[in-house]
Amino acid sequence: MKPSKLPKEQREQLIEGVQEYFETERGETLGHLAAESVLDFFMETLGPHLYNQALSDCRTVVSQRMISLEEDIYALEQKVKRTR
Repeated sequence: MKPSKLPKEQREQLIEGVQEYFETERGETLGHLAAESVLDFFMETLGPHLYNQALSDCRTVVSQRMISLEEDIYALEQKVKRTR
């Protein structure tokens, strides 16, 4: 599954963040187009790894919740009295 594109407003915020990073950390001024290229590079390179890690984290949380739910269901069982 290919991750969807970012909304324009969010994309613009990230581009501004790239520009600010380069200005603050590297003392370099990056134009809009260059910052957009950097963002695209990192999204294509790191995006799939981050996405897969997020899915792995989600699987872990769901698994833990299912175990907890199963324990709750067992706790609802009533004791059966044996009659002779």
